[in-house]
Amino acid sequence: MEKEFIDQTFEKQDYKVNPFPKGEYDGCIFNNCDFAEANFSDIIFVDCEFNTCNLSLVKLIKTTFRDVKFKDCKMLGIRFDACSEFGLAFSFENCIVNHSSFYQAKIKKTIFSNSQLQEADFTDCDIAGSSFDGCDLMNATFENTNIEKADFSKARNYSIDPEINKIKKAKFSLPEIIGLLNKYDIDIVK
Repeated sequence: MEKEFIDQTFEKQDYKVNPFPKGEYDGCIFNNCDFAEANFSDIIFVDCEFNTCNLSLVKLIKTTFRDVKFKDCKMLGIRFDACSEFGLAFSFENCIVNHSSFYQAKIKKTIFSNSQLQEADFTDCDIAGSSFDGCDLMNATFENTNIEKADFSKARNYSIDPEINKIKKAKFSLPEIIGLLNKYDIDIVK
């Protein structure tokens, strides 16, 4: 039987040395932990917080994230598309989520705040109503993505083709809105 961890705080743990215990984590807080390349497969996280953690290359096969907050975390090359879809909900604040995949994820109303999402893959993803406040989306991929009512008004470096994505009621601002015209290879002058 898997362990249950409720309302526990984990400080400065190095899971590169010791394997991360399988189980269900409910209301747990992880501070300054190193999970790089850890295996989170089949683990359940509910109402948990990860603060200043390294989660780069964590394996997420059938991992459950329900109302999980990531703050000030390094999260390079993560395959969120391998997570359990049931109740998938998380938020990111001041995180580096570069080279990560959200392929086909249904993550409506997700909050991405002041985070780097460079070369992230949002192909076939549903991020309707999500917010990208202060995010860097350099070379992020948006193909067949539902971004309806998403807020990109304070995001930067995005390139989104309106012809192959659902963008109705999405918010954009000048001068970054030119990212909707990149495919046309045109020069825009003031």
